[in-house]
Amino acid sequence: MTDDSPAGAAQAGPLSDLRVLEMGQLLAGPFCGQLLADFGAEVIKIEQPGTGDPMREWGREKPHGQSLWWPVIARNKKSIEINARVPEGQEIIRELVKRSDILIENFRPGTMEKWGLGYEALAAVNPRLIMIRVSGYGQTGPYSRNAGYGAIGEAMGGLRYVVGDPSNPPSRTGISIGDTLAATFACLGGLMALHARERTGRGQVVDSAIYEAVLAVMENLVTEYDKTGYIRERTGSILPNIAPSNVYPTKSGVFVLIAANQDTVFKRLAAAMGRPELAEDPRYATHTARGQRQAELDAMIAEWTSGFEREELGRLLDEHGVPRGDIYRAPEMLEDAHFKAREAIVQVAHPRLGMLKMQNVAPRLSATPGQVKRAGPDLGEHNDEVFGGLLGMGADRMARLAREGVIGAGRREAA
Repeated sequence: MTDDSPAGAAQAGPLSDLRVLEMGQLLAGPFCGQLLADFGAEVIKIEQPGTGDPMREWGREKPHGQSLWWPVIARNKKSIEINARVPEGQEIIRELVKRSDILIENFRPGTMEKWGLGYEALAAVNPRLIMIRVSGYGQTGPYSRNAGYGAIGEAMGGLRYVVGDPSNPPSRTGISIGDTLAATFACLGGLMALHARERTGRGQVVDSAIYEAVLAVMENLVTEYDKTGYIRERTGSILPNIAPSNVYPTKSGVFVLIAANQDTVFKRLAAAMGRPELAEDPRYATHTARGQRQAELDAMIAEWTSGFEREELGRLLDEHGVPRGDIYRAPEMLEDAHFKAREAIVQVAHPRLGMLKMQNVAPRLSATPGQVKRAGPDLGEHNDEVFGGLLGMGADRMARLAREGVIGAGRREAA
């Protein structure tokens, strides 16, 4: 860990003795930085002077001209402005690398090398550095230099083909899951590299490809094809031959998910339906039998659930120990008693937007939990702190570098 770690490390989270430099933009790299920052790492985000991460402009709704993506993806981070395309900016980055544990980047492979900031160059100034590299196709291979976004990784990793209704073309999951999966695996790899560094004293490269992160969660899809020739297809809301496990309508048209495919659980569902004999009927008594009559069973259950309002149905299923879940949107999450009891959603202050609600840190650590301390920073908000404090730059030099476009003016410009 760094010798000049941030103050208050013992109280600030399990990673509070780490300093992380975050380069790159949008989601695939920055979500990795968010995960580390959530658990106390000092994450210094390096942005292009004057413009910053394009994520600052993303969002369907922008109250007061403010992105509602940025406060979440950049939470707990510090923002500084450095032009990585010019030699003096690159030298400042190398000075920061000397004082850091991890560098995250998600540029197209070869970009960092073009700037003189490849792993070999950075390891020469800090052999303990761990370089986390997130890209569409990875750092090697025939596609490595191709442009690759999360959607492309989802397609090539196999996810897009199996998502959606079979009557429609391959679908999107509704969130940028390829980017966040690659970032999550990148974070995992970075922490494993830190553990290895405790033994070896040296850092290494963590190479997280979006398509491989998606591939990693595709269960037995490849093995099943390899041994049987079966290609998994889109199946909508069901998993074929796993029954009953589906979404079912209520009286008001709201859907509830019921998962009662285990023999013992189906027996409890049958009792809740007032039809305990179904659990003894050879057509439904076993996992295999229910799978063979999946559509028939789903229709029977849907007819029953349609006679209840959601709350009444939920209470009845809970009383019988049947796993069920409401299909939540943001409004339901904000009102749910369990979400409130576990503080799954927290409020964070923002200087122009007031109090913002966002998801809390996951997972939960009993002794050294993570915390959302602040929303995403203004562009260059921490220029003075990092350049003047950490690197010891004088005011005259900082002013000159800002005039020359090497660093940003940050808040001094606003002042």
